[in-house]
Amino acid sequence: MAQRTEISTLGEFGLIDRLTAGFTPHNASTLRGPGDDCAVLSYPDSRVLVTTDMLMEGVHFDLVYTPLKHLGYKAAMVNLSDVFAMNGRPRQLLVSIAVGRRTCIEDLDELYAGMRLACDKYGVDIVGGDTTSSVTGLALSITCIGEAPADEVVGRDGAKDTDLICVSGNLGAAYMGLRIMEREKMVFESQRGGSETLAQPDFAGKEYLIERLLKPEARGDIISALHEAGIRPTAMIDISDGLSSELMHICRRSNVGCRLYEEHIPLDYQTAVAAEEFNLNVTTCALNGGEDYELLFTVPLTDHERVSRLDDVRIVGHITRPELGSILVTRDGQEFALKAQGWNPLKED
Repeated sequence: MAQRTEISTLGEFGLIDRLTAGFTPHNASTLRGPGDDCAVLSYPDSRVLVTTDMLMEGVHFDLVYTPLKHLGYKAAMVNLSDVFAMNGRPRQLLVSIAVGRRTCIEDLDELYAGMRLACDKYGVDIVGGDTTSSVTGLALSITCIGEAPADEVVGRDGAKDTDLICVSGNLGAAYMGLRIMEREKMVFESQRGGSETLAQPDFAGKEYLIERLLKPEARGDIISALHEAGIRPTAMIDISDGLSSELMHICRRSNVGCRLYEEHIPLDYQTAVAAEEFNLNVTTCALNGGEDYELLFTVPLTDHERVSRLDDVRIVGHITRPELGSILVTRDGQEFALKAQGWNPLKED
């Protein structure tokens, strides 16, 4: 049986010392990390970028099928993704955790191992945070601090008429991974209490979808590729709530319209197969699924040739004047008003 050490045996400060032991700063801007009342950072010549995300058990993740190491990795990556979406570089993380009685020291070791893996990939320092108790399950609140030169910061408000709309990677896979895991959870729970041997889930041919759900990757590689190609996006956002919602955010903030072409939306083969298995429209999954953490960005029409040469980037439409509206053009040429139907955590059931 795996060792289980109660958190109370260490206390708050002992726990912090354990979880942050061995962290060596990657960045010169990290002057002082864990151990004081505040981290001390230095950004004399850059714009500072700050983002925060909260992940709640039962809302954002389910520990029935989410390993704690994967949860730590994902929690860090979704914050790094927000900084990349501003055309910046993530430098530091602040990690706050609320834990219940069923959580032990070894669980938090796993959680932090995942976060450390994500931070090491992009040279990010964990510089502090907070710990407390919870009576409603595990909660994570992570703040990421990044930087970018003043003239390179990209928001959602810079898209212009005739700009090209581009997407990295492929869409809808994380949503299909969620559908698969929820289905298997239902099967598992229906068998509990019975005398028969529990059936094991078969994920053959669906591995990519499960990975996209449990271990998403922030697209820092795309930011590097854009820099190397000399392309500065006019607007950018990461796709956490679905392509339709994110594109509508850009259109509203930039006061523009758009034309999005269904035939150009990038899809993985496993996503299409799973959508058919669940009797779902694969385009709807790509538009509204969310949690892909790909980058959606616009570039001037003059960058068409350069952006077309980038690996894993697809041109999916173009920006129009606001009076033309936001339009989805289907494969057979029909036009429909684009609707923001992505995930909304505050929407009532």
